[in-house]
Amino acid sequence: MTSIPVSPSPAEAAPYAQRRARVAAQLGAGGIAIVPTAPAQARNRDSDFLYRHDSYFYYLTGFSEPNAWLVITADGRSRLFCQPKDLEREIWDGIRLGPDAAPHTLGVDEAAPVDALDAQMPRLLENKTTVWYPFATHAGLHERIDGWLHQVRARVRYGALAPESQRDLCAILDEMRLIKDAHELDIMRRAARISAGAHVRAMQRSAAMLRAGLDVREYHLDAELLHEFRQHGSQYPAYGSIVAAGANACVLHYRADNAPIRDGELVLIDAGCELDGYASDITRTFPANGRFTGPQRALYELVLASQQAAIDATRPGARFTDPHEATVKVLTQGMLDLGLLDKNQHGTLDDAIANRHYFAHYMHRTGHWLGMDVHDCGSYVEPSEIGQVSERRDPLSGEVIKDRPSRILRPGMVLTIEPGLYVRPSEKVPREFWNIGIRIEDDAIVTDAGCELITRDVPVAAEAIEALMRA
Repeated sequence: MTSIPVSPSPAEAAPYAQRRARVAAQLGAGGIAIVPTAPAQARNRDSDFLYRHDSYFYYLTGFSEPNAWLVITADGRSRLFCQPKDLEREIWDGIRLGPDAAPHTLGVDEAAPVDALDAQMPRLLENKTTVWYPFATHAGLHERIDGWLHQVRARVRYGALAPESQRDLCAILDEMRLIKDAHELDIMRRAARISAGAHVRAMQRSAAMLRAGLDVREYHLDAELLHEFRQHGSQYPAYGSIVAAGANACVLHYRADNAPIRDGELVLIDAGCELDGYASDITRTFPANGRFTGPQRALYELVLASQQAAIDATRPGARFTDPHEATVKVLTQGMLDLGLLDKNQHGTLDDAIANRHYFAHYMHRTGHWLGMDVHDCGSYVEPSEIGQVSERRDPLSGEVIKDRPSRILRPGMVLTIEPGLYVRPSEKVPREFWNIGIRIEDDAIVTDAGCELITRDVPVAAEAIEALMRA
């Protein structure tokens, strides 16, 4: 079955109306924008996956029902096409808002049954100059719009004009979504608190079960995460939770499975809930029994120090790449000091960074945008400097890379800060570090003064984690 949708109240609809007005103002004279939501997806036979709306559509409507379309015109008017009221289907699938209630509830100017979409869209496109829609986001959308335009062109003998250009609406919406408003930041802070509580619960469950001599599996901790998410009102996990015990932590996108969690090993959990359309994203690495060993602690403290360097570099006016570069510098020096990189072979810190020798143990970036999607939209290139291009050859792949100036951080942007170290068995590294994978991730809001970490309700210092797990 599909989930029962929830619509905003008229008062809650105001932020969405303001966003639609901002879009309309950027469409240009005679512009029209078309935004569909996501379709329901069959899971097997007569069961659907739990429904999740399209992020662009929800950003502009706050409407979570499937089978709906939004149309915005440059004059500021908006029209919603949605499922009509249907008593028989509502008995099975849940209450529908319906076209009659949509204008008052959602603040749109007009609404019509979605069955009327194909009949009305050609007339709505007539005499418009530009049609905007999100490119490469919905299978078949381009072809459907082409079909409507074909009908418009068939009426040219009656004086109808067809749009002369098509433009990507993502160019407008991505820039809007990159800077979060107060409404969005409030939801994201609440999502972060829920997710932090879930991590605390999983940590404590791990230590308690091991102390009791019980068989502990990755799925036990995954269950604790899901319980805490739903207990506090989250609709879904923001992504498939990673619960990785021991060597599994060296697999970056490992999924919680049935591997045993053993006394003396580390557990890496990368998990966050989605609340009212917004994601959180937290990673913590902790000793399964609540006590770090010497080698585990040495690597953990290194990753934590590198994260702090990245946090210090996350501030308005800095570049998006600055936190990553700060992290790489600390991690690479630590790898040289601990013997993960051979100084005789890899040279100085600058040499190891320039030749990307750290990549053997740190192969991902230090963060990404966060918002309605866990890897949220928004360009990582500064728009005003996009024409400034330089080339370099990657020392590992030999590929020629085109570098453009990185995005300048501004208040209201939200990003993750997530350095890590992953040490697989190799004769090139000390044996005591084999099969240790560590990642520490927090969510940061760029503020006027620096950044606000919204996920620190779950401890991050080694001593604090050990104290929590003793409780």
